[in-house]
Amino acid sequence: MVIEQYTVTTQRYNFPQPTMDTVLPRRFLEQSIQSLRQVHNEAFEQNQQSLQYPTSMENPFSIALKPHPILLIPRTQQTLVVAVDTSTMKIGETCTGLIIAVRGATVWKQNRHYRYTRMGPFIFHITEDNKNDVFNSLEKAYFNVSQTANCRFAPTTLQMPTRIASLFERWMQSSLAKTAENAIILFDGSLTAGTIDTPAKRMHEILDAARRRGNTVLAFSKGTSLRVSGRLITDQLPEHEPPYLLETSNLKLKPPTVLLGEVYVARLNRARIAFRLDIDREISESGQLEAVEKLVGNDLYLQSYPETLRLAHILCTFTANEVLAMQHFAKRKYGIQLVNRPDMHRLLFGPFGRGESHA
Repeated sequence: MVIEQYTVTTQRYNFPQPTMDTVLPRRFLEQSIQSLRQVHNEAFEQNQQSLQYPTSMENPFSIALKPHPILLIPRTQQTLVVAVDTSTMKIGETCTGLIIAVRGATVWKQNRHYRYTRMGPFIFHITEDNKNDVFNSLEKAYFNVSQTANCRFAPTTLQMPTRIASLFERWMQSSLAKTAENAIILFDGSLTAGTIDTPAKRMHEILDAARRRGNTVLAFSKGTSLRVSGRLITDQLPEHEPPYLLETSNLKLKPPTVLLGEVYVARLNRARIAFRLDIDREISESGQLEAVEKLVGNDLYLQSYPETLRLAHILCTFTANEVLAMQHFAKRKYGIQLVNRPDMHRLLFGPFGRGESHA
């Protein structure tokens, strides 16, 4: 297995095929620099807290899990497999807001080689005064959303990190959908839409663009809240030799949430671990199964999870050294003084204080 890196050094960056070029998200860089300049010579508190996307709000009316598995036969014909993921991290606080970082990664496998492109990190200073301008500017630049329409859904300061990362991820997904051809495109999460983070119209456009170029979108969820008879659907695995899929039925969500994919449980190797798998529902049933069989025949798996998507997650995640480097950059470039505020939980409760993340 060979992994090759592509570093963004020009206005264009590499994708799996020569036709897969797209413009570097310059607006992210502009908003990053502009937001940091507003915090010049201001003190901020160090913080290395990962910001996770909120748990899915799916609350189905009903759902059933078909007991007989759909057995998969790996198809080894060469197929491009592409995955995309983003992450965000809070790296500090100021007296007026948050210092956050956002980064994305695209990984593709072709001819037994893994290659990747990382974009970012983009560092932002988010305050109550600038959050609307930052978010609306990015929405308008990448999705042609009018400033007036977007202001109605202005996120809070605490929601901004995940909202910016989500916006960046949708842009990267859209770019892949419009540039890849006859590929299997892997998303992290589900194909549920109609939420503030994932407007239905935007996800429809991404899936439509992918379909027009012969791509099939598969979305793997690391966690799910869907249950049958009180048990998670990913825990109800029959004793059959993997790889196989379990098909769900009667899955209906409460409006305005909509489901744009057919939902399966995927167990792809002998590890007794399974994942929720959403496949674009506009693809025929035979086309959905063919896409999964091509994925099984072209990618590697660790604990039943596609290696391409696993690498995308790893490559966009921030390490402790990178957080220190970003804090040093903010201090050296913009004169921000680091401040270590006391952990009030430990100060008040000693060994019984476990901090805000455990409150």
